[in-house]
Amino acid sequence: MTDSEQVGTRPDLADTVAAAVSAVDGVAELHGGMFGEAATYLPGRRVPGIRFGDRGTEIHVSLLFGYPLRPTAEAVRDAVAPLVAGPVHVTVEDVVRRR
Repeated sequence: MTDSEQVGTRPDLADTVAAAVSAVDGVAELHGGMFGEAATYLPGRRVPGIRFGDRGTEIHVSLLFGYPLRPTAEAVRDAVAPLVAGPVHVTVEDVVRRR
């Protein structure tokens, strides 16, 4: 399923996925990637850190320092998987200290 097909059938999908990711313990924020390329583009705005495509859903995040990387990434995957079709690929872009 392409980005436009998934978002087109559920306009709120990117926002729903963003909320699910943000609710995972240890996630500091969604991350747009090195050049901002990891994003879903919607009319008049973009949702950074989420990209839907033919090969699944990509989630790019910054994690809080002190949280274990692999278990936190798995928790993100588990939170998103019921919401989307296909596999969920999680990329940890950065580790940050609490604000």
